[in-house]
This record gives sequence, structure tokens and C-alpha cells, in this order.
Amino acid sequence: MINNDVLRAIRYMLDLSDGKVVEITHLADVNFPIAKEDVQAFLKKDEDPGYVECSNKVLAHFLDGLVFYRRGRDESMPPRPVEKRVTNNVVLKKLRVAFELKDVDMHEILESAGFPVSKPELSALFRQADHKNFKLCGDQLLRNFLKGLTMRVRGNG
Repeated sequence: MINNDVLRAIRYMLDLSDGKVVEITHLADVNFPIAKEDVQAFLKKDEDPGYVECSNKVLAHFLDGLVFYRRGRDESMPPRPVEKRVTNNVVLKKLRVAFELKDVDMHEILESAGFPVSKPELSALFRQADHKNFKLCGDQLLRNFLKGLTMRVRGNG
């Protein structure tokens, strides 16, 4: 999925202001260069003037910040390196951690969006990339997961 779409979906899901998106991103790294104007440019439609593509680095910092925002930071743990490449699998993993979702929750969320998956299919998405049963998360699955999670979070599902 396009990083801008992921950012847009999470922002809508949690009803975040542009300033809050900046604040959450800074939870991952206080010195990360991002401003409200950047967020506004990421949220524009790609045909609109002023549209800017959301980089992997920006989305990775936002997702890491989202985990700290939702769950708090464990000061006893060393900071994890920020993902260099944000795949759909990474987005799914970060959201699972941020929202403290169990397998049962993941299945319910996907089912509520009309996109049920089997237990082996779901577990394959969370395996290491070099594992023989690893499966890439497709755009359709991630889009439906975001839709189902939004229904759950906003209370209309």
C-alpha cells in the first residue's frame, strides 16, 4: 500500500490532528525533522498541488511513535532500529503491537471487514522474511485490516 494511504487511514481511525501526527512521530525520535506542513502535504491527494510522497523513514518513525503513544515506552529496553523499508507486513506488525491485538482480534477485525483469513495465512504474515512459510501481506489484506480496525476503534463495527 502507498505510505500516504496508510498514514491517512491511521490518522482518520484515531481522529488525529496534524500536530498530533507530528507529536506521535517525535515519540520515536525527538530530532526527526517533520512539521505540520509536511503532514498536510502527505495527506493531500496525489493529484493535488503540494502533494508530497510519504517516505519509508517518515512512516517508520510514525509507526514506532504510535506504539509508544498507545502503549508507553519501556525505558529498560534499548531503542529498536527504525525500519529502512516499510512493507505491508511491517505496518501490520506495528499496528498489532500498538493496539495489543491477539490472533483472535486480528481474525475478528478482518472478518468484520468482510475479508476472513485462515489461521495459517495470518501467522504466515508475521514470520521472518526468510522463513519457508512467510507470506507477503497484499494491499487488499492491509486495506481491509485498516478498514476493520477503524470500525473497531471508532465504534461502528
